[in-house]
Amino acid sequence: MSVNDKIKQQLESNPVILYMKGTPDFPQCGFSGKTVQILDACHAEYAHVNIFEDPELREALKDYSNWPTYPQLYINGELVGGCDIVTDLYTQGELQKLLANANSAN
Repeated sequence: MSVNDKIKQQLESNPVILYMKGTPDFPQCGFSGKTVQILDACHAEYAHVNIFEDPELREALKDYSNWPTYPQLYINGELVGGCDIVTDLYTQGELQKLLANANSAN
């Protein structure tokens, strides 16, 4: 399986997935940690991928998403963005709507 196929499979299998540095219990950068805090505040159900555990995926996802930094939050297979965008959407109440739609679709 190619790394792009692996990414597609992860996105198709998980309505909400966070590609991050570290894990939700042990984030390894402040931006990943803040994104996890926001998702937890929304009581979101989400999968995560620690990009440090898969260097090939880490590089390929930058090209796949055309987004150079981490974390990267995807909802229903679409890139939402990184920490700043997630924070803005949360503050505006939009992230909660996106998460509710993703989780009700299952």
